[in-house]
This record gives sequence, structure tokens and C-alpha cells, in this order.
Amino acid sequence: MAQYFQNDPSIASKEREISFEIAGQKINLFTDNGVFSKSQVDEGSLAFLKVLVPLQLRGEVLDLGCGYGTIGLTIALTSPAARVTLADINTRAVALCEKNAKKLGLSQRVTVLQSDIYEKIEGPYHVIVINPPIRAGKKVTYAMYEGARQYLIDGGSLYIVIRKAQGAKSASEYIQKLFGNITLLKRDKGYYIYQAIKSEN
Repeated sequence: MAQYFQNDPSIASKEREISFEIAGQKINLFTDNGVFSKSQVDEGSLAFLKVLVPLQLRGEVLDLGCGYGTIGLTIALTSPAARVTLADINTRAVALCEKNAKKLGLSQRVTVLQSDIYEKIEGPYHVIVINPPIRAGKKVTYAMYEGARQYLIDGGSLYIVIRKAQGAKSASEYIQKLFGNITLLKRDKGYYIYQAIKSEN
């Protein structure tokens, strides 16, 4: 059975529209079979956005593994000083992301890319946000953390959300080794939201 982090356009399409609310704003998104959390926005993304939206992110922001755009498009919608790039390996997710950007009136303010992790990424970025595809395994998720350090500006921030039961402790220890720092910003229903800052050389 194909997974959402794989690229399998043969999966039968069944597009639908879902909605969620963040910071008093209702957001509608198109979703489909073959993408992560197709029936509703996942709890991890909602917990993540509760932390990210109030930060009013600025500059170049990368949402890596963006799916149909929940995190990156919400940032673009609520943080007008952010220029957001959304990237995913999944062709259908990328197409949905582009459709959702247009629906939300964000097409001119965001860039959507199909990319296998950092393959098509140029950067640099002030912020990288990742809701890691845990089922893809550590080889993939840890490569996402590793590359973040390379593609961030000095003083830039990596933000991730990960469930305690899905390896939050080991992931945070790994990021600590990569960046030399990590801060737990919030715990929310078993989800841990972390920030790591790329130190200035």
C-alpha cells in the first residue's frame, strides 16, 4: 500500500474540502486520497500552528513536507511579512497545495515546489518548519533536520512538531547535536514543539 510520503499518482482521486480554525480564522482547504491526513487537519499541525501563528514570522520561510499546505499556507495567510516556500515529494500534495494557495488568494505570495527533501531547494531561509513524516523513517526525517542547518541563514530557526510517542526525545537530542541548542516551546496533547537556532559563525 502506498504511503503519503511516496509519489504514487495511480491512487484513485477523491477530492474533498475540509476546514479548520486558527486564531479565530476559518480556513478551507482541498484534500484528496494519497496525501497525509486527507480527512481532517491533523492534531500535530494544529498544535504547531498555535505556536507558529502568534510568532508573526518574517522573511523567507520553508515548509518542508508541506502536504496540501496546512502549515505553510496558514503562515502566509497570517504573517504578511513572510514569503513562504512549500515543498513536498508527493505530486498530488503539490497540486493540492497550488490549488489551495489560489483558493486563499496567496498564489503571488508563495512558491510551491515538488522536491525530494532538499533536492530542489535553493534557500537560504530565515525559518524552516517541519511536521516530519514519521512513517517515512528516521533516514528521511533526520535528513530533513540535517539539511535545515545548511539551508538556514545564521541566526535562522528550525521549528518542528513531533509526538512524544513517535520519538520526540531522540529527535530533540539529534537536533541538539546538529545545532548546539534546542528549546521546547510547548507541549500540547502529547505533541512537542521545538525550536533550534543556527548559531552565527
